[in-house]
Amino acid sequence: MTGVIKLIVNRGVRKNLEDLFDISQPIKVTLKIFGKATYDFSCFGVDGENKLSDDRYMIFYNQTQSPRSEISYKEISNGTEFVIDLEALPSTIQKLVFTASIDGAGTMGEISTHEFMIEQGQRENISALFSGKDFQNEKAITSIEIYRKNGWRVQVIARGFDGGLDKILEFYGGEQIQEEEVKPEPPKPKKVSLEKKIKEGAPKLISLVKPLQVELEKRNLQETVAKVALVMDISGSMYDSYKNGSVQEIVNKILPIAVQFDDDGELDFWYFGSDFERRPSVNMGNYQNAVPSDWEKLMHRLGGGTNALKVMNDVIGEYEHSDCPAYVIFITDGAISNDTKDAVIRSSRMPIFWQFVGIGNSGSGIFGRLFGGYGMLEKLNTLSGRYVDNTNFFALDDFRNVDNSELYGRLLNEFPNWLKVARNKGIIR
Repeated sequence: MTGVIKLIVNRGVRKNLEDLFDISQPIKVTLKIFGKATYDFSCFGVDGENKLSDDRYMIFYNQTQSPRSEISYKEISNGTEFVIDLEALPSTIQKLVFTASIDGAGTMGEISTHEFMIEQGQRENISALFSGKDFQNEKAITSIEIYRKNGWRVQVIARGFDGGLDKILEFYGGEQIQEEEVKPEPPKPKKVSLEKKIKEGAPKLISLVKPLQVELEKRNLQETVAKVALVMDISGSMYDSYKNGSVQEIVNKILPIAVQFDDDGELDFWYFGSDFERRPSVNMGNYQNAVPSDWEKLMHRLGGGTNALKVMNDVIGEYEHSDCPAYVIFITDGAISNDTKDAVIRSSRMPIFWQFVGIGNSGSGIFGRLFGGYGMLEKLNTLSGRYVDNTNFFALDDFRNVDNSELYGRLLNEFPNWLKVARNKGIIR
C-alpha cells in the first residue's frame, strides 16, 4: 500500500481486526487526551469471566510491560502508546481493556478531545475522536476493548465511571486499597500567587508569568514544591552566549520556575567548564548579577572544556537525601562524555530529575560537524539500566528568541510524569 487508510469509527462499533491487520505482527494502540487535568492510561488483560485475575497484565506507567513483553507501554505527548503482540498473549487473557482516567481534579466532560488509533505500519488504521460533549462527570473511561471471538475483534466503548479508576478496577475484579483513617491536617497558609511575587520582587520579569502559569495549570503543577537548580556551561565555546546576553536571559527565564516551586523562591546555581563552581543562590533580588561582570575571568578559571561529570556529582551530593524533589536544568552547547551515564543511572534512585537543554549547536556549525551535535546528551534521554526515567532533553538554537509558552511547555513536559513515578516508587514523598 502507498499510504495509511483511516477507518473513522464511532461509539459501539465492532470490527474484525484480522480483516485489517496481520495479527501475526504487533499492532500499536494510541490513546490521547487534550485537556487541563493530568490523565493516566492503562491496559487491563482480563480473563473469560471479565476479571483481572492476573495483575501482571495491568499495564500502566508503573508496570510498563507484561510478563513476556506481549504488551508494552510508552508515554508520548498528551497520551500513551501500547504495542501489543496478540498472538503471544496466553489463552487466559481473553480481552484487553484500554482505559483513561483523571489523576486529581476534573471530569471527562471538561476535556477538549479524546482520540484513539489502532495501526500497524502502512496498513489500514482504525481511529475515533470524541470531545467533552460525549461525556459528563466521568473521571475514568473505557476507550476500547480488543477481545477474542472467532479471532480478534475490537469494540469502541467510550463510556466510563463517575468514581474514576477505582471503580473500573472494582468492575474488573481488582482490589481497592483500604486506606487507614487519617486525621485532617491543619489548614495551610494560602500560597502567594506567582504574579504577586514577581510583581513585587522582580517586576522586569512580569511578562514571563502568564505563559508559565498556563503551562503549570496544564500539568497540575501549581501546588508542586521542589528545589530548582540551574547548571550552566561556561566553557570557551560559550563565549558569544555570555557576551551577547543570552546566558543572563536564560537565568531570567528560569528564575520564575524557582520562585513558583521553591518555598524560598531561590534558584540553586552552578557554573561548569573543565572544573565547576557552585555560586550563591539566585533570587529576585540578585538575579541581574547572576552572570558576573568579570565572567571572562570565571570562564578562564574554570577552564575551556565541558567536564559534566564533576558538576553532576556535586549536584547529586546536594540533593541525594533531599526531602523534596530536585528539578535540575542543565544547559550546555557541547557534547559531554560517556562517563555521565553512571551519574544519571545512580541518581535514578534519588529525588533528582535532570532536564538537559542544548543551545546553539544544532549540528550545522563547526562544533556540530566535528562532534555530531549533542552526542551523549541525546543518548541520556533513553539510557537503559535506570530505576526510573529521570531525564529529558531538547535543543534550542536561540534561547532568547524562543516563544515563552513553547519554552515553558518543553521545560515542564516530562517533569510531571517523573514526579508521579517517583512518588509511586517511594523515591519522593
